Amino acid sequence: MESLRARGCCNEKQLIVSGDNRERIDAYFNSCAKLDAYNWLREVSRMDIPEIVEVRFKNTRKGFYRNVNGLRLKRGDIVAVEASPGHDIGIVTLAGDIVEKQFPKSRYSGYTDELRKVYRKAKQADIDKWKEAIEREEKTMLQSRKIADDLGLSMKIGDVEYQGDNTKAIFYYIADERVDFRELIKVLADTFRIRIEMRQIGARQEAGKIGGIGTCGRELCCSTFVTNFVSVSTHSARIQEIALNPQKLAGQCGKLKCCLNYELAGYEDARKDFPDTAKALKTSRGTAFHLKTDVYRNIMWYGYDDITTQVFVPVPVERVTEIRALNEMGKFPEELIEVSDVIPDNRLEYTNGAGQGSLTRFEKSPSRKKKKKRRPPRNQR
Repeated sequence: MESLRARGCCNEKQLIVSGDNRERIDAYFNSCAKLDAYNWLREVSRMDIPEIVEVRFKNTRKGFYRNVNGLRLKRGDIVAVEASPGHDIGIVTLAGDIVEKQFPKSRYSGYTDELRKVYRKAKQADIDKWKEAIEREEKTMLQSRKIADDLGLSMKIGDVEYQGDNTKAIFYYIADERVDFRELIKVLADTFRIRIEMRQIGARQEAGKIGGIGTCGRELCCSTFVTNFVSVSTHSARIQEIALNPQKLAGQCGKLKCCLNYELAGYEDARKDFPDTAKALKTSRGTAFHLKTDVYRNIMWYGYDDITTQVFVPVPVERVTEIRALNEMGKFPEELIEVSDVIPDNRLEYTNGAGQGSLTRFEKSPSRKKKKKRRPPRNQR
């Protein structure tokens, strides 16, 4: 079932071929595939027989195909497409006018005549063979890892994808150095009796295929909805005033977290009117240097060069611009911020929700027994 989930098949109903494909399409719209795409031209498109369709396969693999046979294809249809060699089985994600709009996003710049073909809608025999191929993937991956280890290769096979007609398998691997896997291909071909294709992937792609839980407590973005990996640099952390701590900025793949780019555009847009932080502010008290910035509150924090009296002074952006203009004219204000411009602290004070009394106030204190006075002996009375 996990292998079916990688292809967006969450239940067996999706693999049942019916007359109008109603059950399969309904199951697809509620599927768990991360390569799902929304057709925002669905209401205005009148194309019953699309010329080009987008088809997805396992994990992050997706491609465009030509509908040369004039099939009435809709989103969710399981189709047999051209492969090298043989044919492959995939699921239609987009069909109609929206497909050509996806070319720039997928960085496809070729001609439509160069696209591979859609042969037919998958028959029940095609789907049965496809399911048999999917069930072999996990066992093949574990066995191939053992073979690579026996050959002493410094590589890790992270995933295996069988072609829909069960004639070829793609082995995804990760390696730090160049690997000579010619002997490995011979052993794998003799063991599994299938055509072998080795495809190297990066650390981000491996994390997306394996999955896991991030530091935020949610499932990894690369294994849920991220399909196109964008480069992430420390510039994103600097713009958002995030401490450059490698242990906190790196994800499970060992690279910088993809979520550092999520709010980057908002921060860059908000900082357009902010003055340069490299220039210090000069006052009668001394020179103040920039320490940090609160972007969405339009506050810049400064501190004087005297270490003994180091304090963080919140200065509004308008006041910083004003002091810069005074410094250029040779004037130095008394303070960074005037009393009338003091920013109120709206932080809520902490209150003890458990009550003012002690947590052990209901516990009974041990009773003290009264000591009885000893009576003197009778002969001493």
